[in-house]
Amino acid sequence: MLVDSHCHLDRLDLAPHGGDLSAALDAARARGVSRFLCIGVSADNAQAVKQLAHQYADVFASVGVHPLDLQEGKEPDLDWLLTELNDPRVVAIGETGLDYHYQPESAPLQQRAFALHLRAAKQTGKPVVIHTRAAKEDTLTQLREADLPNAGVLHCFTEDWPMAKAALDMGYYISLSGIVTFRNAEALRDVARQVPVDRLLVETDSPYLAPVPHRGKSNEPQFVRDVAEFIAELRGVSLEALAEQTTQNFECLFPLAR
Repeated sequence: MLVDSHCHLDRLDLAPHGGDLSAALDAARARGVSRFLCIGVSADNAQAVKQLAHQYADVFASVGVHPLDLQEGKEPDLDWLLTELNDPRVVAIGETGLDYHYQPESAPLQQRAFALHLRAAKQTGKPVVIHTRAAKEDTLTQLREADLPNAGVLHCFTEDWPMAKAALDMGYYISLSGIVTFRNAEALRDVARQVPVDRLLVETDSPYLAPVPHRGKSNEPQFVRDVAEFIAELRGVSLEALAEQTTQNFECLFPLAR
């Protein structure tokens, strides 16, 4: 059984399923997906992801503010975040992190917000879901300074092996999405071959980044099987072995989602 360790269920294109999220989840379950981590990206969608986690027994939630959803003068508040994290169906913090690819001018704001999420992780013991793009050194610096006991995951990883190795050395997990199947992603495939088997997760990041052979379509949780099949072949193991290990890894990182 597989886990989609990062999806945005409140943003899926449900047209292929008659507008019914339950049908989209059933399609994933039919392909062996047993659990879903629905990711918060802003104060606005925190209630939506929590509601879905309470509605479906195999859906869990995270709450946080994505670095590209931050607004100057409307920074997330630690008390708000801690209150949201008190919900038993919220098993993680984020997604949070740094993205200088799209908004390098907001680096100071992003750094403050990232530090706030890491403080919440320190206080609650819940792991963090980290988005990082074109911000390698600053991301690693903040993670080292936070020194979290329960660490977290660098989701939809697209950086190089040295960054992955540095995060792994601090206790973090690496999650791979459909990007690993893209034609120009050989450097990422090199990372996928090297991540220790007990630190690897798989995800869709749906509705974004549909894997081959679904490129051009809106992504959805059932396609995590395609990601897993690709990585299993890349690593020379069976799909069953990869599914079992990544599910076990998910449970180790997110014990409240067991």
